Amino acid sequence: MSLPHFTLRQLEAFVTVAEMRSFTAAADRLALTPSAVSQLVGELEDVLDFKLFERSTRRVGITSAGREFLASAESVLKHLRIAQTAASDVRNRAAGVVRIAAPLVVASVILPRAIKAYQQTRPKVRIHIRDAPVEKLVDAVASGDADLALGPDRACGEDIARTPLFQSPWVLWCAPTHPLARQRSVTWAQLHAHPLVAAGRDHERSVAQMHTGLPSEQRVTPVEIVDNISTALGLAAADVTATLAPDYVGALAKPLGLVRRRILAPEAMRYVCLYSPTQRATSPAAEGFAEHLVKVLAKQQ
Repeated sequence: MSLPHFTLRQLEAFVTVAEMRSFTAAADRLALTPSAVSQLVGELEDVLDFKLFERSTRRVGITSAGREFLASAESVLKHLRIAQTAASDVRNRAAGVVRIAAPLVVASVILPRAIKAYQQTRPKVRIHIRDAPVEKLVDAVASGDADLALGPDRACGEDIARTPLFQSPWVLWCAPTHPLARQRSVTWAQLHAHPLVAAGRDHERSVAQMHTGLPSEQRVTPVEIVDNISTALGLAAADVTATLAPDYVGALAKPLGLVRRRILAPEAMRYVCLYSPTQRATSPAAEGFAEHLVKVLAKQQ
């Protein structure tokens, strides 16, 4: 069954005349002339093949067929207005879905506060966090599984844009009873004498790269590698060992009673970056949230 060839403008004229019971009043509301409104209604009647109004010099009355058709016409216009509002929200970044990939600490410590601040002004934007290991962040954006990714600095190709947001020093997290807790800061040479646990291969590689210029007897090699930072922090809290992690894990470390000690000679930094695609269009909602992250997280510098 083919669709009837009437226009939304014709429906709007019909519904307005039915409400106002006057072509003149309807014309005023629609900013048209009465003859233009009459023509639109007449064209709609021709398409429908039945009369919508009984016209006289003194009044306009809706026909029984027109009354039955009115509810459908009003429904079409109502859903059109809803669609127009939705399109405006999307265009103005006020609505939409954003998928952002992030590793455990970033997903649990950094992103929730950024999301809450953003949704205070964009409550219709839904942001879904995709948990991803550090080594999978760039792939998640490149494959389209995520619109954006937020995490440690990683190498990426031409199809991914990398925007550095802030840097955080690598520090020692240990129990208050740990021998190094008595110092305000520690050196890599001092760490060499104490067992350390690394959270994942990414942390292990990062630790190795921090002191490549030091003599071999001062280099630190973790005695154990666990999958999650929460496990490493738990071992440190029990004073089984200590762990190295960026300063921003403090939201997870401090409730466990861990203390933070700066590592000097040299001090190493972890850079946190935002990753976005360059070869495909990003939704207005994702663009808006990306700009929000750049603005908000740059303050952590």
